[in-house]
Amino acid sequence: MKILVTIAHFFDSRGDRFYGSTGPNAQQRIHGLTQCVASLHQSLGKAQTKLVELSRPILTPVTKVQTNDIDVVICTTGGNHLVGQLPVPEAMYEHREVEAEPMLLGFACHEVLRDRLGEYDYYCYLEDDLAIQDPWFFAKLKWFTDRASDGALLQPNRFELSIAEPIRKLYIDGHISVDFASEWQDIRDRPRLNATVFGVRVTFERTPNPHSGCFFVNSNQMATWAERPYFLDRDVSFAGQLESAATLGIMKTFRIYKPAVANAGFLEILHTNNRYLGHRLKVDPKRG
Repeated sequence: MKILVTIAHFFDSRGDRFYGSTGPNAQQRIHGLTQCVASLHQSLGKAQTKLVELSRPILTPVTKVQTNDIDVVICTTGGNHLVGQLPVPEAMYEHREVEAEPMLLGFACHEVLRDRLGEYDYYCYLEDDLAIQDPWFFAKLKWFTDRASDGALLQPNRFELSIAEPIRKLYIDGHISVDFASEWQDIRDRPRLNATVFGVRVTFERTPNPHSGCFFVNSNQMATWAERPYFLDRDVSFAGQLESAATLGIMKTFRIYKPAVANAGFLEILHTNNRYLGHRLKVDPKRG
């Protein structure tokens, strides 16, 4: 598959510190963006080889059905970014400086996706602290859409990891009030889909909280969304500006599902900034 990934990246240490992009820790942001870009090529790209003989350094390409052609575009604005400090070869991404308010960078990414319609199989958006570690990620997306139709969109569950906390892995996008997003989605419409994968029963659910900080739409879905009158309207009425750029447009256009709690790891994405695990979350190890 040919995949276009856009990443909204901004950093200003003088900000209000609510988001990592406006906090004091530049190294954390560099590490997160590095993981974001590198994981796309390492987990999904074609530059993979295997050592076939231990006695001699002979490498052969690894032929995998799930390898892809990956193009990555990092969108920044106003010179407030850390792209120049990335320990990542420049050949792994395209850096595009755009004219946009920092918190509206996501919409500039939408414009990049729209302008390249017809060139790719998947069109994607990532916040700069997310990393895909599953080489079957897009194969799973296609499998889901083939069964549920282009009108349904599967979102990954975001998770954080720690070795220092009582909880080693935390899925961070918990449930919110059903009414919070009811203006844009009706989760009673086909609320649950079931399937069997490798002999295991898997459930996908409409969720009151469709936000994942990212989206992955196929070419048909991207074309459908781009034709809607609200595309690029910069509506920020869902939660906030960053959240709206990642989620509101797709929520208006598609029935959004996530893997149910019992099989949350079916489709997941790493949140590299432990904003919840070890920070906002206080865990009593004696409970549960």
